[in-house]
Amino acid sequence: MKKENKIKLGISIGDLNGIGSEIIIKTFEDNRMLEFCTPVIFASIKTMSFFKKHFKSNINFHGINHTDQIVEGKVNVLNVWKENVIIKFGEENVKIGQYSVKSLEKATEALKTEAIDVLVTAPIHKHNIQSESFKFPGHTNYLAEKLGGESLMFMVTENLKVGLLTDHVPVKDVPKQITSELIIKKIDTVYNSLVKDFRISKPKIAVLGINPHAGDNGVIGNEDDNVLKPTLEKIRENKKLVYGPYSADSFFGSGNYKNFDAVIAAYHDQGLIPFKTIAFGHGVNYTAGLNRVRTSPDHGTAFEIAGKGEADNGSFKEAVFSAIQIFKNRTEFETISSNPLKQRPKKI
Repeated sequence: MKKENKIKLGISIGDLNGIGSEIIIKTFEDNRMLEFCTPVIFASIKTMSFFKKHFKSNINFHGINHTDQIVEGKVNVLNVWKENVIIKFGEENVKIGQYSVKSLEKATEALKTEAIDVLVTAPIHKHNIQSESFKFPGHTNYLAEKLGGESLMFMVTENLKVGLLTDHVPVKDVPKQITSELIIKKIDTVYNSLVKDFRISKPKIAVLGINPHAGDNGVIGNEDDNVLKPTLEKIRENKKLVYGPYSADSFFGSGNYKNFDAVIAAYHDQGLIPFKTIAFGHGVNYTAGLNRVRTSPDHGTAFEIAGKGEADNGSFKEAVFSAIQIFKNRTEFETISSNPLKQRPKKI
């Protein structure tokens, strides 16, 4: 029987002055990780050797110049640049930000052409990456343009999954962005991801209100009554198990989220504050809806501790394992869908 090749897991380096290098090294200096995947770091062997020396790590890197040189059982480093880069941990630097863009672009190209199977992105600094040629507020928007599908920021752990109707937009613009069409599209994306990527056959989804107390019947804004509620009724007509809108202030504290497979928040902080309060350090940011798998840790560059050896790699490691499992789940789902005879036997 032919040995199955390990999943090729691409890693974009993120901001070189942040904690990305540290959490990558801490994760893969444990050789047991190579039993689950073949990592490919998009950076440069010179830069990664600097990080290895700085953090006094025993990790061994394998430098390559093309994806066809990837070696299983090694921590591969694909040379995206060759020049020496001066690292100043904790410093916000636009020039350094451009290296994170180069890494992301090369990794995305490899993902698109299937030279790698999945992508895990280390944290970037959203201001540092801006330029005339790169005007995206973050990974999600960039990947949505470069890869096919409907992207959605989906924060996930085993027991809590939170999707967003709107992500990196100013709070003042949230109400006008939430249309019936958007709600239907985002709920469909979450629903399909739960079925294909997490193998939940009949997902139960809760939706949080846009306004405090879901508008209190129009007393605190009319967006919930005029847009959200009728749209959810329309969705329920298609037999999807979608509930709400729920008042966001008590939904998580009461433990009600435990009754659902996913929760959809109206805007960034409404969903991410409770998610990170409950799951910080173990959560994963997954871009649902794309035709490729991308995950990242649930935190940022953490400039305040960069270079000090204090960074916790727990969330990054979870992002690695999540990417691997989602890829396997999706592959199995697509195999079963294309050949009904391979469906799992029903339990009696």
